[in-house]
Amino acid sequence: MTDTAAAGTTPRTYKFASWNVNGLRAVLRKEPGFEEIFADLDADILAIQETKLQEGQVELELPGYTQTWSHAERKGYAGTAVFSREEPLSVRRADSLLPFAGEGEAADLVAVAVTEGRVCALEFERFWFVDVYTPNAQNELARIETRMAWDDAYRAFLKSLEEETGKPVVTCGDFNVAHEEIDLKNPKTNRGNAGFSDEERGKFTELLGAGFTDTFRFLHPDETGAYSWWSYRFNARKNNTGWRIDYFLVSDSVRDRIREAGIRSDIFGSDHCPVELVIDL
Repeated sequence: MTDTAAAGTTPRTYKFASWNVNGLRAVLRKEPGFEEIFADLDADILAIQETKLQEGQVELELPGYTQTWSHAERKGYAGTAVFSREEPLSVRRADSLLPFAGEGEAADLVAVAVTEGRVCALEFERFWFVDVYTPNAQNELARIETRMAWDDAYRAFLKSLEEETGKPVVTCGDFNVAHEEIDLKNPKTNRGNAGFSDEERGKFTELLGAGFTDTFRFLHPDETGAYSWWSYRFNARKNNTGWRIDYFLVSDSVRDRIREAGIRSDIFGSDHCPVELVIDL
């Protein structure tokens, strides 16, 4: 994989942010609104998930940014978008996972999920930036087979970007899994539930094992109480009864260039808060 420093190119420092907005139109109506929060984050690239939009339903004024959208075919559901100061060289969306979905039932399940606007993959000169909204396994793990097939295809897709272009990958978004017990307030009572099942945690372990680093845990291996999602029920956010299910992962080849990785629990407007990454690329 290309190392920009080794190639004689001076790395530049990027600030990235990711936020599951749980309905962009709703956030636009709140105070502070989305555009004010966007300015506060001041990211070189912001990825959002769960836009719940169809094309043309909102027009954002974000001067100086290129907007890349992926909408679900189903109205008011899922969806992702990326806002970048640099214009991407190329863009791929969730249908790019299909060649990695295998055959039979797994392929059929992934074929449905890729219609839900779950991926915006942007190629830049030095790296890939991939925004993902991973399918939720749902109550009683009703969609766990889709989730397993998706996780396998997504992992293979990310590796293919590295191998095809020689560029490191930054992937972020709502991965819908708390990886370890430290990543949620109540691990014992949630064991086996959607987002903390052995199956989902195992797939996330496989993703890291394929050559990706959880940037927050890389810098904060023992930090407790660091969460990015809280249920709207039971005063969960007030009591910080949360889960860390929103991540920035980077190719292992650039993990030593991670400068900062944070969770912006001070920002409201959704049941998730933004997560951030500062890295030299």
